[in-house]
Amino acid sequence: MRASQIPQSSGGVHKLCHQPTTNFEQYYSPYHVVNNNSSDTSSSGTQLSYQTQNEKFFTLDSLPDAGYVSYDSPPAVSVSSNWSPFSPQCSQSYISDQHHSSDNTYGSPLSGCSVINDGNELKHVLREMANNLLGPGFDIDEDSSCSFNGEVSKPSKWNRVLEIAPSLDMKELLLACAEAISDVEVTARDAQMNVLEQKVSDADVTARDALMNVLEQKVSVSGEPMQRLSAYMLEGLKARIYSSGSNIYKMLKCKEPTGSELISYMQVLYHICPYYRFAYTSANVVIEEAMRNESRIHIIDFQIAQGSQWVFLMQNLARRPGGPPSVHITGVDDSQSAHARGGGLHLVGERLAKAAASCGVPFEFHAAAISGCEVHLENLQMRHGEALAVNFPYVLHHMPDESVTTVNHRDRLLRLVKSLSPKIVTLVEQESNTNTSAFLTRFRETLDYYTAMFESIAAGRPGDDKQRINAEAHCVARDIVNIIACEGADRVERHEVFGKWSMRLTMAGFTPCPLSPSVGEAINGVLKEFSPNYRLAESKGALYLGWKNRALATSSAWR
Repeated sequence: MRASQIPQSSGGVHKLCHQPTTNFEQYYSPYHVVNNNSSDTSSSGTQLSYQTQNEKFFTLDSLPDAGYVSYDSPPAVSVSSNWSPFSPQCSQSYISDQHHSSDNTYGSPLSGCSVINDGNELKHVLREMANNLLGPGFDIDEDSSCSFNGEVSKPSKWNRVLEIAPSLDMKELLLACAEAISDVEVTARDAQMNVLEQKVSDADVTARDALMNVLEQKVSVSGEPMQRLSAYMLEGLKARIYSSGSNIYKMLKCKEPTGSELISYMQVLYHICPYYRFAYTSANVVIEEAMRNESRIHIIDFQIAQGSQWVFLMQNLARRPGGPPSVHITGVDDSQSAHARGGGLHLVGERLAKAAASCGVPFEFHAAAISGCEVHLENLQMRHGEALAVNFPYVLHHMPDESVTTVNHRDRLLRLVKSLSPKIVTLVEQESNTNTSAFLTRFRETLDYYTAMFESIAAGRPGDDKQRINAEAHCVARDIVNIIACEGADRVERHEVFGKWSMRLTMAGFTPCPLSPSVGEAINGVLKEFSPNYRLAESKGALYLGWKNRALATSSAWR
């Protein structure tokens, strides 16, 4: 997800972003999902209370319980868990909601703890599918090859899968395609390393391509959510095969949009999904509360985008009793934001200066036209006497970590920020685990996560809506293809679950800052405009935004 493409201010678009907290009636408390329905007061044992808010939700990994933390190596910790604040069997408490019903899952794994933690669980899923479709006795061994009573070879396995491929649903086909691709890759890699004498067989490649051809007949970018998602995941698989994942537009057979087109596509998502407003509103409330008694404020935004977020903050600061503080904003840029704006950061500075002048807030803007990986102390224009707030909106997962480079910009940036002694740091990230996962595990996680996202998008616009199709193709599909097709430095979409972010921040010297009820109240007010299938929950120091039973994004504060 890229906050860099949030619409510029124009009329009603920005009025949707933030509303005064005095208008919100719901009380927000830890371990409960905020509920707009005051009549929902029942509880049931040990399940987590939740509120259905709207029919949009990104699928990502759920927050790890402390009991599920494991350390793979000193520099690269790993957190895996089936825990989710929205999964009834995994959560702390439950409050029924009149909007919640058994059809909320659309037949997807969103109704429970659906995270695939490792290759063994993925093999179990594939084994179960094989047993159901191919009959008892068909199995998958530890090397991901298949055996039938110990005698069936890989080619025979794929021949049998191909026989029943037309009867598979799209999820089963996607998993079969991914495993077939993995088989070819593993064989080719082992042969290259002289581990095996055998080379990739024509039968393996033929089976892989045949499965993808079957899937291609079922997908549609204007169909149901699963058809649309499958279309883009199929493009990701193709891009992986042809090693062209870094060129998403080529693989999607569409030209790169102009800046104005990209902005219009993001405006569509901005209106029908609350994910960006979740990020901006929660951060604004946290920062405003932290800076309540400060007369000079410096905000470093590591993805300034169009700067819309700060227009609303300055409007709120202008109403402060005794007069507004002076506001100094440092905006870090990226190439995609500049493309969407149609110009450099000076456009953001000019726009924010006008907004500040209109509400009487003393203002100064500093442009840092570099990516987050390139940021150093000298780029941040630090000044003595200014209270510092740092904002990370859906951006830290783009920073390469120790698994990509020895420089480890992800942790380096956190240590740099800590050295500045900020009064508050806000972090909003997608709740997914795709950073260091192997291909098959990562594929399954991506399938689960974006199943929920596409369901949520469908709640806002019909399947054949051309604006929605363009928005998905240019603003969502590129991320999907990058996750599936790319490896190493080319894979920039490297999400981590909140438990891992918490570890990184703690190791950098930060401590969590509890969120006040005002944050949940503000987000709850935003969600009133969307489907009741959106849910909000707070747990373990983070605020979770979910679609049905899937946590998709988290917001947290640190100091």
